[in-house]
Amino acid sequence: MTTSELRAEGWSKRRIARAVDRGELLHLHRDAYCAPDLPLPCIEAGRLGARLTCTSELERLGVFVMTHPDRVHVHLPRSAALRNPQSARAKRHWMILNRPRPRGALCVSPLDALIHAVGCQEPRAAVASLDSALHRRVLRRSELDELFAALPARHGVLWRLLDERAESGPESLLRLILRSIGCRYDVQVTIAGVGRVDFVVNGWLIVECDSREFHGDWAAQRRDHVRDLASAALGFATLRVTAEDIMWRPDEVRRALTGLLRSPGGRRGPIAG
Repeated sequence: MTTSELRAEGWSKRRIARAVDRGELLHLHRDAYCAPDLPLPCIEAGRLGARLTCTSELERLGVFVMTHPDRVHVHLPRSAALRNPQSARAKRHWMILNRPRPRGALCVSPLDALIHAVGCQEPRAAVASLDSALHRRVLRRSELDELFAALPARHGVLWRLLDERAESGPESLLRLILRSIGCRYDVQVTIAGVGRVDFVVNGWLIVECDSREFHGDWAAQRRDHVRDLASAALGFATLRVTAEDIMWRPDEVRRALTGLLRSPGGRRGPIAG
């Protein structure tokens, strides 16, 4: 909020100064203030006279981004400049916003953050972010027309790769690997006596995406082993792949999947390439 907005609400200059001194109000720059309990990335963007966007804003919203932004991503009008142009922490975005925000807003709309993030990330990471936004209902399917219309035409190919059923970013990335192999796969499959699994490939191979968050302790691993025994009794094989390998060693994951599906015991379904 600006000084004039505070004054319009009955704040005197002395009251504003006292609130800043007490930490009840943050002075962002010459004519802008905010509450001290706002997320730190928003405050950082505000101090720069900008708005939080791209992967920085998506991360704040709980949307998957493959890498933690090493610099805060901010949006500025083309005619503006950062309040502190020496800030090495800022990655600037200049595109005209599809959904302009009111004066004083410290972040762009979720749609604009996604538009910036698609252009800022590699394609597979962009798909994972869009899947996550759809799954978390940060983005609606009905908004995809507007989103892709704001992007260069080369990004249009990503639309047909989206699937909001993915419950995590690594699941989206693994789905893209499976798609590149050319195998048949079903996602989020419930198997009687086993429970729900991430993927069933060619009708016989269960592929699970394991993260430290949900599979890191022994009790969780024990539950996984019990499920694997139950699925083996039904004739399924199981491959567990860590989120780290999916994100940072995708070629090795692809080779492992291809090797399994081409093995003599795996010739139960078609495999291309």
